[in-house]
Amino acid sequence: MQTTARGMLLAAACATLAAFCSPTSADDASVAAGSWGGDHLLLDVTSLGATAEFDCAHGTVDAPLTLDSSGRFDLPGTFTREQPGPTRQDESMPTLPARYRGVFKNPTLTLTVVLTDSQDTVGAFTVQHGAEPRLTKCK
Repeated sequence: MQTTARGMLLAAACATLAAFCSPTSADDASVAAGSWGGDHLLLDVTSLGATAEFDCAHGTVDAPLTLDSSGRFDLPGTFTREQPGPTRQDESMPTLPARYRGVFKNPTLTLTVVLTDSQDTVGAFTVQHGAEPRLTKCK
């Protein structure tokens, strides 16, 4: 019986040590997949990145939303403005390179979109997982 208790203690010690030596850390955390909604933004997150639907624009985040140890990310993507009214088949708005900078503080994600070429800030948006977006499409 003493051997069994020692074996169980050794197994528990090994499991504890393995947990502390695991390659998973805060740096491996990521934004939860699914829909994130808030004022003027719907963000659909997947394991590969995200799509963003704004009031009068749409965009993509072209990398997984992996958080650093401070709960932040800064990722490349695209941003395409939309215009009000009907769009002709031969008409399209340019897709611009953008940076999506986010900060996750449970339960909210604050996202800032900056156009790469001009460094213009499109806006800052606060969303929550599973919340309904409040969009006013310009079309």
